[in-house]
Amino acid sequence: MKCPSIARSVVIFGLPLLPLLGLSGCASYYTHYAMFPAENSAGESRQVRVHWDSADYPDWWLLSDKSTTMKVETECSERVWRLADDSHDQAGECGDGIRACADPARDTVAGSGQPASGATACMTVSSPDGAGRITELGGRFSLRVSCEPVQRQIVRGDEEVNVDYIRSSAVAYTVFARRVPRGSLSARLPAFDESLCKAE
Repeated sequence: MKCPSIARSVVIFGLPLLPLLGLSGCASYYTHYAMFPAENSAGESRQVRVHWDSADYPDWWLLSDKSTTMKVETECSERVWRLADDSHDQAGECGDGIRACADPARDTVAGSGQPASGATACMTVSSPDGAGRITELGGRFSLRVSCEPVQRQIVRGDEEVNVDYIRSSAVAYTVFARRVPRGSLSARLPAFDESLCKAE
């Protein structure tokens, strides 16, 4: 890998750094994903898929590690949650750490039936080592769900569309995620069973 020697020469001789910021070869790129069984808010058994991508830079490099937002998808539903941290422009004002904020038109506070506000964190992630950013997560973390959908189905044209999602729980879900090189065969996300959705 040539990038380390280039970077050291830049540091030693004080040459301009900006032209080198585009050297993508200095990062290692990964896909992270997990699939686990859970119920949706209607009590139906579903698979839940969690995934994100990351770019890991060497400790000596100028840039910090980066990640996409974390997607949480529930089988047979169109609703996709995106959890973010303070390094993402999409991070909402519903707390610190890794979170996804409520949509007041679509979510209620679990167990209360009260509309959730934009300051309500519907999904949060925590880890044993206290990671505050997605890039800091290891292979095991907890996902807490604190909201329920206002409607589990919506009508779009002549079609009824499912927008339900993973059931809220007082006990957080434990998630075990794989990390694989992005673009490799093993980076292909596990697929949902679409026949299950059509049967319903």
